[in-house]
Amino acid sequence: MQRGNNHGKLAILSRMAAPVAAITSQIGYLTTIMWRDGTETETGAASGDGDAATPATLRVLLAQPRGFCAGVVRAIDTVEGALRKYGAPVYVRHEIVHNAHVVADLKAKGAHFVEEIAEIPDGATTIFSAHGVARSVVAEARARRLPVLDATCPLVSKVHVQVRRYADTGRAVVLIGHAGHVEVVGTMGQVDVPVHLVAAEADVAALPFAADAPIAYVTQTTLSIDDTRGIIAALQARFTDVIGPNTDDICYATQNRQVAVRALCAEAELLLVVGAANSSNSNRLVEIGTAAGIPSYLVADGHAVDPAWLDGVATVGITAGASAPEALVQHVIGVIKALRAVEIVHMDGAQENVEFRIPAALRD
Repeated sequence: MQRGNNHGKLAILSRMAAPVAAITSQIGYLTTIMWRDGTETETGAASGDGDAATPATLRVLLAQPRGFCAGVVRAIDTVEGALRKYGAPVYVRHEIVHNAHVVADLKAKGAHFVEEIAEIPDGATTIFSAHGVARSVVAEARARRLPVLDATCPLVSKVHVQVRRYADTGRAVVLIGHAGHVEVVGTMGQVDVPVHLVAAEADVAALPFAADAPIAYVTQTTLSIDDTRGIIAALQARFTDVIGPNTDDICYATQNRQVAVRALCAEAELLLVVGAANSSNSNRLVEIGTAAGIPSYLVADGHAVDPAWLDGVATVGITAGASAPEALVQHVIGVIKALRAVEIVHMDGAQENVEFRIPAALRD
């Protein structure tokens, strides 16, 4: 079972066809886990008397899907597989994924994270992060004859191929994305000709091309169809010869998590997104909640939850960015359980069964 679908005991319970009889504790507190097709109850944290304006039981809506995507699973498995096969240390250029807890866990196992190839000792096992790297980084590692494992997400690699193909046909290449993001840096470094970055519809007007210039666009994978729709429309309105990838090429995980958050926001009064501050897709989930008009917060783990956020709240929605492990979601829930009695509802949503194979050198 891949990590992205593994929610431990809760995942097992969710596959049960019939509801299970309620179990109440003998010390006066109760946590309810409610499924769309049945109910399971179990003991939880004491709710206390609480504020008169605060509902005694807090409904906690869990987004489906949430957390790890297939590209993140592949990247982490690549580091762990390299440690098993070659032993510590292994060197990873940039954080393997944007989550401090994941990075700390891999550091404890013997992974070293660096920002430059020059920091890697001669002959050391080298891993490129899930975000991908520029061709100059690949060339530098090759020149030093470093043994490299490429953990770039296959969907990012697909964008790299598209950029090279469009540039080879003589089209001006436009990248829809966020300046400075490590994935964007790697994508812009795939060709020797300029790649023009646009982050908003207003940026399209500043592109230095005639209206009939042949244009091709690609997108950062942590942006969804909804994120890019307006910019693509602006490109098509300004230029007469515009091509780009099919909508099927948009990262499935980004799109699915955003759709799931919108479903949460239709029912929740508060949104908690589990993820890192430097995670683009996690920040976007927070932005969606804010745009929906509900208080929305990015939390690294349960320690970041402010109890005051829950005052007067009857329903909270919880999701996680694509690089956040399920253990952190459960940590957040555990902290909330210590404050309130909770009813956990697993939302309906897309079922993800995508798997990406790890590098060939590790498949034995």
